[in-house]
Amino acid sequence: MYMRRLLLQITLLVGVLFGGAPWGACAQEVEHDVAEPTAEEKLDVVGLIFDHINDSYSWHIATIDGHHVEIPLLCIVRSEEGRWYAFSAAKVAHGHSYEGFYVAPEGEKWEGKLVAVGSDGELYRPLDLSFTKNAAGLMINSLLLVAIILGVAGWYRRRNYDVHAVPRGFVGAVEMLTMSIEDDIIRPSVGKDYKRYSPYLLTAFYFIFVNNLMGLVPAFPGGANTTGNIAVTLVMALATMFAVNVFGNKEYWKEILWPDVPVWMKFPIPLMPVIELFGVISKPFALTVRLFANILAGHTVILALTCLVFISVSMGTTMNIVMTIFSVLLSVFMLVLEILVAYIQAYVFTMLSSVFVGLSRKEHHAAHKPKK
Repeated sequence: MYMRRLLLQITLLVGVLFGGAPWGACAQEVEHDVAEPTAEEKLDVVGLIFDHINDSYSWHIATIDGHHVEIPLLCIVRSEEGRWYAFSAAKVAHGHSYEGFYVAPEGEKWEGKLVAVGSDGELYRPLDLSFTKNAAGLMINSLLLVAIILGVAGWYRRRNYDVHAVPRGFVGAVEMLTMSIEDDIIRPSVGKDYKRYSPYLLTAFYFIFVNNLMGLVPAFPGGANTTGNIAVTLVMALATMFAVNVFGNKEYWKEILWPDVPVWMKFPIPLMPVIELFGVISKPFALTVRLFANILAGHTVILALTCLVFISVSMGTTMNIVMTIFSVLLSVFMLVLEILVAYIQAYVFTMLSSVFVGLSRKEHHAAHKPKK
């Protein structure tokens, strides 16, 4: 009985806040008073979603009375004449141009990127080394990660690395997480020389985890879609590929270039070596796409569910109230789920990287003749 009364009170509160009319009002009369929104007033859902997941030259905070509150970032470009330009993104925001450079509008070639018109009258893309939103997000998240690790290390340093000291709270959580990743993933997957790779693998885990969590924070300095950007995940996958193939031992390269299969599968047509070399390329590709696609999909779903509140305005107050409750509940559920996904994706990337590194550290086991 108490739960039913509480649910009714919450429903009435949401109705007053979002509906603008009492819940008990006649639906027909309320819907009659709702004017159909004009084309300008309708929410551009696709544009809103892509504004979040795409990179940009400024960090948008909010829009108040038609005015954009945003942090302009540094643009660095090189023209076709070889001249370098450094300027604030505010000079090319919202259709403005600076020294012939402007952000390509929607529907134009290189949409959302800095472009210029060349001496031949053709549009061209200059060499762009700008400090974009994703780059700024990576810097902020990296500094946050460094602060977290140094703070935890400082706790042990203040206690002179006493093995009997028991960390509590946040330090204890970080220690537990670190030990679980090293003991349950890195050590069994890599093998006896796991300590050689632990610094990189633990850094990759925490870097992905922190960036995933910060991407779920809706306000500055969060909200940058860093791990949902394929360029970021590609660089991380290439780092794993470098660790695997550069530090791989002789047994690893023997299994690729001259595997233990019948000779006719290796010579004169190197069928198996070609397949093995293809695997060298496919492993980082799998790491890149898995992380990128999961984070991008999660951000898109949360934004789409949030937009249901505004899309249903034209359906009348009653329907808007129902859809608001539905949208809020699903959005909260998806946010909680995305926190779990943030950990799982960092875990999976670290696990697969550890497995790939372990395969590159295989040891040759000579066949032992059975004793008579």
